[in-house]
Amino acid sequence: MNQLLATVFTGLITDENESHYFVQKNGFTFRLAKTEGTKELGEAVEGFGYVNQKQELAFTTAIPKSRQGHYAFATVIETRRDLGAFVDIGLPDKDIAVSLDELPTMRELWPKKGDRLMVALRVDSKDRIWGTLADEKIFRSLSRLGTQDLMNKDLSGTVYRLKLAGTYLLTEDYRIAFVHPSERYMEPRLGEVVKGRVIGLRPDGVLNVSLKPRAHEVINDDAEMLV
Repeated sequence: MNQLLATVFTGLITDENESHYFVQKNGFTFRLAKTEGTKELGEAVEGFGYVNQKQELAFTTAIPKSRQGHYAFATVIETRRDLGAFVDIGLPDKDIAVSLDELPTMRELWPKKGDRLMVALRVDSKDRIWGTLADEKIFRSLSRLGTQDLMNKDLSGTVYRLKLAGTYLLTEDYRIAFVHPSERYMEPRLGEVVKGRVIGLRPDGVLNVSLKPRAHEVINDDAEMLV
C-alpha cells in the first residue's frame, strides 16, 4: 500500500455516507471529506493519499506541496524529545513527524513552534509517513546567485544548516547566505527565521551576512539607554 501514501493519484468514488466519499485505488479505499466539494459516484478524482491521526486511509484534493520527491517549507507545530519535530504540511487531520535523528544533536538548537523546515515525505515499511529534511544539494538547486547590488541590504532568511564554521540561510528571495560565528551574538536554531544584512559576496554566489546591528544602530540604542 505504501506506493499510494504521500503521493498524488487518481481514484474512483465508489461509495459515500453523510460525511465522506470513499475513493478506491488498487483495492484500497480512502476517505474523502465532503467538505472538499460535491462529487458523484463513479467519478474519477485526483488527490493525495495518507493515513490520518485516527489511522484511517484518507484522501484530500488539496494537494500539499511537500510529498515524496517534492520539497517545500512546512511550519513547526511542536517538538517532542522522544520523537522529533511535528510540522504542518497543510493536511486537515495530520501533522508530520521529522525524526530526532535528523535534528541537531544539541537540543537547544532544535526548531521551535512557528519555525520552518524544508521537507519532503517518505514512507517506512510500516506505512508511517515521515518528513525528511532537504540537504545541501536541494537548497543549491532551489537557490539563485547573490549579486553585488545586495551589499549592505537588509534581508531575512530561514536557517537550514548548522555547522561549526557557521550558519546557512535561505533568504526570502531564495538566495543562500552564510553567517560566520563572529557575525552573530548567539547561534540560531534550525528552522529559525532571522534578520540580517549583507556584508559580502563569495565567488560561488553565496551572500555573507551579519546578524549584528550596524554601528550607528548600536550608538542609537546606547543613546536611548543613557536618556
